[in-house]
Amino acid sequence: MKRIFLIVLDSFGIGAAPDAADFGDENTNTLGSVVKSEKFSCPNLQDLGLFNIDGVTCGTPADRPKGNYGRLREKSRGKDTIIGHWELAGIISNQAMPVFPDGFPERFVKEFEKRTGRKCICNKPYSGTEVIKKYGEEHLKTGDLILYTSADSVCQIAAHEAVVPVEQLYSYCETARELLTGDLAVGRVIARPFTGTSADNFKRTSNRHDFALSPPSPTMLDILEKHGKDVISIGKIRDIFNGKGITCSYKTTGNADGMDRIREISRKDFSGLCFLNLVDFDMLYGHRRDVDGYAQALTDFDRFLGGFMEDMKPDDLLMITADHGCDPAYMKTTDHTREDVPVLIYGKSIPGGRDYGVRDGFTCVANTVCRQSGLESDFYGGALEL
Repeated sequence: MKRIFLIVLDSFGIGAAPDAADFGDENTNTLGSVVKSEKFSCPNLQDLGLFNIDGVTCGTPADRPKGNYGRLREKSRGKDTIIGHWELAGIISNQAMPVFPDGFPERFVKEFEKRTGRKCICNKPYSGTEVIKKYGEEHLKTGDLILYTSADSVCQIAAHEAVVPVEQLYSYCETARELLTGDLAVGRVIARPFTGTSADNFKRTSNRHDFALSPPSPTMLDILEKHGKDVISIGKIRDIFNGKGITCSYKTTGNADGMDRIREISRKDFSGLCFLNLVDFDMLYGHRRDVDGYAQALTDFDRFLGGFMEDMKPDDLLMITADHGCDPAYMKTTDHTREDVPVLIYGKSIPGGRDYGVRDGFTCVANTVCRQSGLESDFYGGALEL
């Protein structure tokens, strides 16, 4: 295949993994929850074989699926964005990244305050929208940075754009990234700019930026780049891989912008991989436990998908998958959920209907991308046959 389009529906799980209980996520099922919403209508995903996947008991299977389909089971010890995407790109993480349920240690906070010249407030796990409601007005008065985390391996720093200019906030996050090493090496440091005048109308902006750890070993992106292929990042893919193996990148403001961008790129000539993350499923609907919002976002994607597939060229390949779950109906927490994820593959020049069953490891995606690009790879688990 000359061009491969890999789309990650961020957090679109299809049912609890066998080890979900180890993560406190028994009986979670993102797909099973959203399919019950009246906002859900995904005929194109259905035609590709979404409801034909092993273990999917909701929805109506397609009689003659247009795509190849399967269930991917994560091998890495984690359920976050970084670990999920790294595994899709070929890296299995045998050790979970550190989390800080009691906030970051004093040794980090003191040094961070010293280097930035600003005090920190909060320093505990918090919802991103609730933390600015709680601490935003204090931040406006004092200029203190809002430092917080979540159940994931992240350090998040929120600041009002009128108090701390966005580029300055990015610089503070780079400082935090330098300090968070060793036993403090969180997967991501995230800049969280916001605007508004009071707790009643504070709103996070699209100027979020992630400062991730670099992958510990080469990924499929490095292999493609090394052999002169285009590796085009859309959304937060570049941030997740800290720019490694990326030849061109585009930021997005959300799902709609991401879909517009990949449609635009599909009209251009390139040879290699176009890699898109659609973050709204996770950020706007999964974490906020908004079942209808999640369902509507899938419906919007499905509508886009129909036109995108129709416009594909004979030597194009489309792969759709996810990086973890975030069941919007699971009220035990507002965190990611340990789930299996789907893989759907479509191309005008390949027959559909192949059932991959349950595959151990997301890494088969990396091997498939490399093989279909005419390149060799030896990541765990082999490639998916077309």
